[in-house]
Amino acid sequence: MTPPATGRRVGDGLAVGPDLTGAAEVATAQALGALDGTPPDLVVFFVCPGAGPQLPAEQVEAAGLRVMELAGAVAAIGATAHGVIADARGVEGEPAVSVWAASLPGSRLRAVAPVAERRPGAGPDGADAMTVRGLHSPATDDCAAILLADPYEFPISGVLDRINDTLPGFPVIGGMASAPGGPAVNRLFVDGRVHRGGAVGVLIGGDPAPRIVVSQGCRPIGPPMVVTRAEHNRIAELAGRPAARRLREIVGALQPGEQQQALRGLHIGVAVDEHAGELGRGDFLVRPVLAVNAEEGSVVAGDVVDVGTTVRFQVRDAIGAAQNLYELLGPVRRSGPAAGALLFSCNGRGAGMFGDPDHDVRAVLTGLDPRAAADPALGRPGPDRPRIAGFFAAGEIGPIGGRNHLHGFTASLMVV
Repeated sequence: MTPPATGRRVGDGLAVGPDLTGAAEVATAQALGALDGTPPDLVVFFVCPGAGPQLPAEQVEAAGLRVMELAGAVAAIGATAHGVIADARGVEGEPAVSVWAASLPGSRLRAVAPVAERRPGAGPDGADAMTVRGLHSPATDDCAAILLADPYEFPISGVLDRINDTLPGFPVIGGMASAPGGPAVNRLFVDGRVHRGGAVGVLIGGDPAPRIVVSQGCRPIGPPMVVTRAEHNRIAELAGRPAARRLREIVGALQPGEQQQALRGLHIGVAVDEHAGELGRGDFLVRPVLAVNAEEGSVVAGDVVDVGTTVRFQVRDAIGAAQNLYELLGPVRRSGPAAGALLFSCNGRGAGMFGDPDHDVRAVLTGLDPRAAADPALGRPGPDRPRIAGFFAAGEIGPIGGRNHLHGFTASLMVV
């Protein structure tokens, strides 16, 4: 492919079929082939064992090991997935492997493998405590990190809080492994090894820094309001009036079709910086509305909301999600050409939200390179187009308002 001005090259590969080791070989060869013989610095890959009956764990592990063996990258990480993304399409619920390979001149990469350990009785009042070892402190020129974690066995929210407190403004991008089947099913891969549980990641240093995008996929309704009475995640009053009444007025002012969308996909955005001037989409951390209690006039949010916080109700629907993603890619597109991107899309998006598993990857391709919108061969992007790969995650990691969070129903991106 024609590299951008930075000299960076990116390739992607996708192979589908029950022979996972064979799929790993094909996908890796495709990704490396796009680098024109340049050795990869970073390889990130995803293995889907299928939705059921799933392929045996041994086959999944063998596929991941084969990708790392063939890639020969400075740093290589991977995870199991509900579905994978590459070659401008998404594949959900079928055995498949996707591979993203990048040559990143000027970058320095260090792989990490954090492990969570539960310490019985070591917490306050004799409660169990969770400690994490293997988190390396970033070097002075580190500018971002990729993190893949097991949703059942790694305290991701606590780890992100620790990073936010000790390294303000340091961006972490990634997602939670999402293989169907519950605990003990997921596998993580790093530098030739298989991990069960924990997390794997890469610290990225040097110049230029990757560009980060987090699309929460919501559009605001009603005005911003200050929380004037609340307890934990139960909001009793907004701007001095019962929260449920405020919500009823806002929804009632919408068009009939929009009212139905609001009832199906109602969320609330919590301002991440009360000192910001005009609050826009990227200034709110979006959380679901869990319940509305008309009798007591309260609204129950999917996170703790403090008194004095500014909030704004949000609606999540396919049209708003698509528009939000495209708008957020505008500044990235204008800042310079992109060789490729890693895409972490919620497993509730894809066919579930858009009726099309290809939606997010094609939206990103078009958002980074408008020529793709008019390309009849969009399904197979040209040699000089951005190469995009990723997976459908069980939770997406990315910064909003300068702090890293675990999200749901988002599309998080790292663009190089």
